[in-house]
Amino acid sequence: MSKRVGKQTVKLESKPKIIATTSVVGPKEGKGPLKDYFDIILQDDLDGKESFEKAESSMMYKAIEETIKKANLNEQDINYLVAGDLLNQLSASNFAARDIDIPFIGLYGACSTMSESLSISSMIIDGGFADYAIAATSSHFSAAERQFRVPLEMGSQRTPTAQWTVTGSGAMLLAKEGNYPYTTHVTIGKIKDYGKTDTNDMGSAMAPAAVDTIKQHFQDTGRTPKYYDLIATGDLGQLGKKITQELLKEYGYDISNKYIDCGDEIFDKEKQKTNCGGSGCGCSAVVGCGYIYKNMMQGKLKRVLLVSTGALMSPTSSLQGESIPGIAHAVSIEFGGNQNE
Repeated sequence: MSKRVGKQTVKLESKPKIIATTSVVGPKEGKGPLKDYFDIILQDDLDGKESFEKAESSMMYKAIEETIKKANLNEQDINYLVAGDLLNQLSASNFAARDIDIPFIGLYGACSTMSESLSISSMIIDGGFADYAIAATSSHFSAAERQFRVPLEMGSQRTPTAQWTVTGSGAMLLAKEGNYPYTTHVTIGKIKDYGKTDTNDMGSAMAPAAVDTIKQHFQDTGRTPKYYDLIATGDLGQLGKKITQELLKEYGYDISNKYIDCGDEIFDKEKQKTNCGGSGCGCSAVVGCGYIYKNMMQGKLKRVLLVSTGALMSPTSSLQGESIPGIAHAVSIEFGGNQNE
């Protein structure tokens, strides 16, 4: 029996359970509005390491190890680690996985990687290919800034549309059984590119992909925004969030009364001077593993659509004048109610 629903969605028959999560954030994130939801807040963004890149690998290692520990399992119990980050050749994930005794699948979806890794981990569990799988991702402000934009030493002035890459890592452990939030549907997005070239305006570049994936999810499943308690995009920020709401209304979907963007929530934009909000792989990862998951465990949220968003440019493509392709993947997460629905 096919598990496909509509054009781009997969129905997860076994409803893989998210049995443990961990969120690790930097000091700036640890002073933001969601600080009480994070598991580990670093005292400094180097985390005692020699470089920001090594600190990012350390964050991911901590997120993964703590998640395994919470579930009272060992590394040897986990069948797959599915992870990625923003750095060249997935170096943060590769070096974290180097010290972990778990078969590793590396992914690059830019800032969409949390939903991408969660989607693939869910499908691996649902397909009967694993008993346990971990989905993880990370980003680091300083590491990403000097790779994608300008050397930190320049102290460049940030544009009003710019966002602040989240220093953080999140990990989710999926299993076959347990009374925990579970994934029900995965909608894999298509690349959307409307010619945006400004690397300081990620929100506008990614918004069309978010709109397309959310619209397709509703069309494939027959659901409407009313079905969900919360719809959360990854890191569109203030501007991208506004564009997404307006464009979805043109398709007949008004999500405004239950829609948040993780990048819009994680910082106090005025006090912390983050302009349009947060961005980066770690943005939807730590908000998903922290704020969303913990509210689901407490029964405050029952049905959530997590839509991580990514801008698929590279330093090379930007310097060559290429536009910025956008991608978004959606995962439906539920807890409580009838699992047979």
